Amino acid sequence: MSELPYACGTPPLTARLRASPEDFQVEEILGYDADGAGEHVLLWVEKRGANTDWVARELARFAGVAPVAVGYAGLKDRHAVTRQTFSVQLAGKPDPDWSTFPHAEVKVLAATRHSRKLKRGALRGNRFVLVLREVQGDRDAAEQVLQQIAVRGVPNYYGEQRFGREGGNLAQARQMFAGRRVERSKRSFLLSAARSQIFNEVLAARVERQAWDTPLAGEIWSLAGSRSWFGPEPFTDVLAERLARGDIHPSGPLWGQGEPPTQDEAGALEREVGAAYQDLADGLTAARMDQERRPLRLLPQNLKWRWLDDEALELVFELPAGAYATVVVRELAIVL
Repeated sequence: MSELPYACGTPPLTARLRASPEDFQVEEILGYDADGAGEHVLLWVEKRGANTDWVARELARFAGVAPVAVGYAGLKDRHAVTRQTFSVQLAGKPDPDWSTFPHAEVKVLAATRHSRKLKRGALRGNRFVLVLREVQGDRDAAEQVLQQIAVRGVPNYYGEQRFGREGGNLAQARQMFAGRRVERSKRSFLLSAARSQIFNEVLAARVERQAWDTPLAGEIWSLAGSRSWFGPEPFTDVLAERLARGDIHPSGPLWGQGEPPTQDEAGALEREVGAAYQDLADGLTAARMDQERRPLRLLPQNLKWRWLDDEALELVFELPAGAYATVVVRELAIVL
């Protein structure tokens, strides 16, 4: 991530993040409530320093059901304090006493019956409370960057987590495309890493051109809060107004079969990047991935900040599903 260009210039601060799990708090926003009846139970779970998939397996073990009976909407950071929803299909079984769940780092805060299993991606977003420690740098400049982020947003890069430790997922994706067999459970992670690399490179090129939050000729538009997109079409005053209020965003490619739908300058840039990463593009085509789109711009909602002391800065904001809090922080501070 360090080599990707910044939208706000060189970050004015240096800081530590995740000095303790409590400094990185994440709360899932499902966007709906349990319906109160059914063979599933929705559990509101707080975990500290624990892996989401491990928690799901332990919930299955405690409830006496198969791991496939447990669902969750998304993976949450391990080195954090997170609150998220899990579903457990009990299928005629009585509810266990969730207060006796035998792991100190995991607490079941609430349990409510529901009619359906929780599926991956079925959430509106996440709320973050982050604390930067040992902060050094220009506080006045930091204030200006924060105000700019609140209004303009940040480039919607994929975070380092998508690529695995030291970028290992991308290397494994290349090996898979070259013919190496991989476990089925890992295949989707490797395909996502390949797509994310091409997307990040397209976005980086547009940040360099100062065109990540404004359209290029031949633009495809992403609708905020959905996976839908439209265009290309002439940039009108109506589109300009929708862009200004965050209803639409310029988009970048999630590579797959066929040609990107962009045209003119936007299309030429995407095809140029695709050619530079031809092995990844060809591998994604061979895997029969569809061409999809992702917003280039990320607008944090309800962004607030306060200094806890001279060297501790707290940030609070909400992001849509699939966005990374670390790409907000990177505009403000170089994390040591």
